Amino acid sequence: MKLYYAPGACSLADHIAMHEAGLNFDRVKVDLKNKLTEGGEPFSEINPKGYVPVVEFDDGGRLTENIAILWWVAQKAPSLGPFGEDGGMRLLEMLAFISTEIHKQFGRLFRPTSDAEATAARDKIGQRFALIAKMLRGDYLFGDKVSVADAYLFTMLTWARKMGVDMPAELQAFYTRMRERPAVKLAFEHEGLE
Repeated sequence: MKLYYAPGACSLADHIAMHEAGLNFDRVKVDLKNKLTEGGEPFSEINPKGYVPVVEFDDGGRLTENIAILWWVAQKAPSLGPFGEDGGMRLLEMLAFISTEIHKQFGRLFRPTSDAEATAARDKIGQRFALIAKMLRGDYLFGDKVSVADAYLFTMLTWARKMGVDMPAELQAFYTRMRERPAVKLAFEHEGLE
């Protein structure tokens, strides 16, 4: 199995989650600017969408999109999802919220068409961070155990730190807890992040 990733990109969430799950996988670095893998393959042959993450299974099948990959990881390692009758539904709800309401806004911040757009994106991210800070149910999103959604949220917080976006104290503490996890340290080491 392979994970196609770009250092510090949203694929970091999948990288962390796969380590948390104890999965055995190879990593293939992708240069998103030049659309090439580290081996020189055109990335469009791997993922015609042109972006990471991509998980390639041993049979050659591929899975793309953070929500799908993180959901798949949680199915492989059920301890990485919330428990209870509605646990799967709540996990999917949180993954969708992070993807559509936070991740998408960072696109507007990374490549704004105007100062007004960048300001609007920062404001929206700040509102969403304030809301998600209230949703914490303990040390992590669903209580005292880490989930694949926590890996995704952590990745968004790494971007916030990089872009100077303020985050509530609860999320700053969450970032610090996550940064100390062995799976996060390993993913950072593999991706050459500080």
